[in-house]
Amino acid sequence: MDKILLAAIFAAGLVLCTGPLLIPELHKLKFGQSIREEGPKSHQAKSGTPTMGGIMIILAIVIATVAAAPLTPAVLLALFITLGHFVLGFLDDYIKVVKKRNLGLKAKQKMLGQILIAIVTMIVGTRVLGIDTTIWIPIADINLDIGIGYYFLVLFVLVGTSNAVNLTDGLDGLASGTVAIASGAYALVCYMTGHFDLALFCVAMMMACVAFLRFNAHPAKVFMGDTGSLALGGAIAAVGILTHTEILLAVIGFVFVCEALSVIIQVISFKTTGKRVFRMSPIHHHFELGGWKETKVVFVFWMVGLVASVVGLLMMP
Repeated sequence: MDKILLAAIFAAGLVLCTGPLLIPELHKLKFGQSIREEGPKSHQAKSGTPTMGGIMIILAIVIATVAAAPLTPAVLLALFITLGHFVLGFLDDYIKVVKKRNLGLKAKQKMLGQILIAIVTMIVGTRVLGIDTTIWIPIADINLDIGIGYYFLVLFVLVGTSNAVNLTDGLDGLASGTVAIASGAYALVCYMTGHFDLALFCVAMMMACVAFLRFNAHPAKVFMGDTGSLALGGAIAAVGILTHTEILLAVIGFVFVCEALSVIIQVISFKTTGKRVFRMSPIHHHFELGGWKETKVVFVFWMVGLVASVVGLLMMP
């Protein structure tokens, strides 16, 4: 319990302390967010809001984890995955805001980085942590060996989750709130499965995101940017892989799954039929353009994430 409090206090305290220092510096450096012209018109007012606020989140997670958790191979691998995606996100944001190239890293460059992180994860996971190629099926409570297919699953989970959280980061407080809920649920999953070291990592992530809402809730004073969203997605994926609950991750991260699927469905529909299924994707913009206030969309998505997390926890044996 003392270590849980230590992780929580360190993570929240670091974000709350670094926010007032970092945000003015991001303003001075003109690290402002560029808003897509094709996005909702109401979002144009957000142009220039500092981005790359994910720096304070990831810094807090790393320091709090190192301070409170035993540095087991599992924790070190989780930190590696998080920091690896942090570097990708930072480079993406840097190219956007400093080099003024709105698309940031090219898709091939980002994918190559994610594949390299996945390869290291597979090697360390199997050779050091002894992770096998089975997957746990919730409800049925059985383990199924999928052989070499498991390595493709790891790649899919890492790439899919990091990009899904990245897509979710489109409204004030949406990604930080839903990640806080999901990481809180995973703290309990880790505790229930005996991964106490990773539980502390999840507590640090949860409290860093909760504290970040102090600056990121509507109207946002700072955005986490890809620097934060890619890293947080990678962190959640890491915990899902290291606890062998990859399928449960899709339940607890239901909001992220919906955000990613809405983009995939929209692209496929438009390319094959010329018609759009949603007013705009990701799906949070669909509800915005349907007349919902931004704060209502965020609150409803938080509640959906909370319900999904409860359902996921109830599926645990």
